Amino acid sequence: MSDLDDLVVALFGKAWDGSATAFDAALWAQCEETGIARLTMPEAAGGSGGTLTDAASVLRAAGRFAARVPLVETDLLAGWLLHTAGIDVPDGPLSVAVAPDLRLDGDRATGTVARVAWGRDVAAAAVLAGDHVVLVDPRTAAITELANVAEEPRDTLVLDAATVAVAALPDGAAAEYPLRAALGRAMLLAGAGHAAVEMAVRYATERVQFGRPLSRLQAIQQSLATAAAEAATAAAAAGAAARDVDAYGFAASATAIAAAKSRASAAAGTVARISHQVHGAIGMTREHDLRLVTTRLLAWRDEDGGEVYWDGVLGRGAIVAGGAGLWPMLTA
Repeated sequence: MSDLDDLVVALFGKAWDGSATAFDAALWAQCEETGIARLTMPEAAGGSGGTLTDAASVLRAAGRFAARVPLVETDLLAGWLLHTAGIDVPDGPLSVAVAPDLRLDGDRATGTVARVAWGRDVAAAAVLAGDHVVLVDPRTAAITELANVAEEPRDTLVLDAATVAVAALPDGAAAEYPLRAALGRAMLLAGAGHAAVEMAVRYATERVQFGRPLSRLQAIQQSLATAAAEAATAAAAAGAAARDVDAYGFAASATAIAAAKSRASAAAGTVARISHQVHGAIGMTREHDLRLVTTRLLAWRDEDGGEVYWDGVLGRGAIVAGGAGLWPMLTA
């Protein structure tokens, strides 16, 4: 493990709390202090200037330990959108959302912004409205508090002529946004999958049934091997996509990112199912920590485009590439 891996595993592992669902302000303060809250943003924008490979280490650990902080939203998405558009990036945790129907009138915005991650807790939200980015202060909005199946806030903000900052995005930025979101989510899924397999293996080793540990039963061994393979492929695909982005940029790495999110989303359901099968009824209880990672697997597999969506992207890319271009598309 690298020094960064050691740092984030210790940081997020210490913050693990199976009984909490709210934003972890203490953990966020440590993320800010260590520089991982804005890891990939340039230093000129208050970031650490890290790579996507660095971000993969951080986000895998965040997913593994069910960290209750908006790292993807702050670093890869909102911070990047605002800096790219020339808007000063605010301090504190940030969120992001897409609202193509948001109505803009100068520095006033009216409309509904749905599924704002941690909307009730962030300092600001960057809203992608067509080819513009809108900086919204949640305190100027009416907030309906909602959540995904993992109990992570996915709030709705209703703006009524709220004062905002608005700027046009440069060419290509709007198309890059879903790639960034998908890659960040794939990294989180890889970490949550690792944790679910880790818990299932530990339980199967410790739980004795019919006079021997569950892990000695061939059917359990086969199931655990399947889950481990699925989790490993998700992590490998996300890591490969991050390295591609570092080398070639997001636009040139679109195929790798689509494959990573598709693979991670597909693996999520299998890993969650097998982990619960191994645990039996106890794994379904609220008191058991398994739910912290499996509910995230089930929520995140559909966020930022699910398996079917990204498979469609890959399929359309293959059609455009044609027979002569298919192999280079898969291997370049």
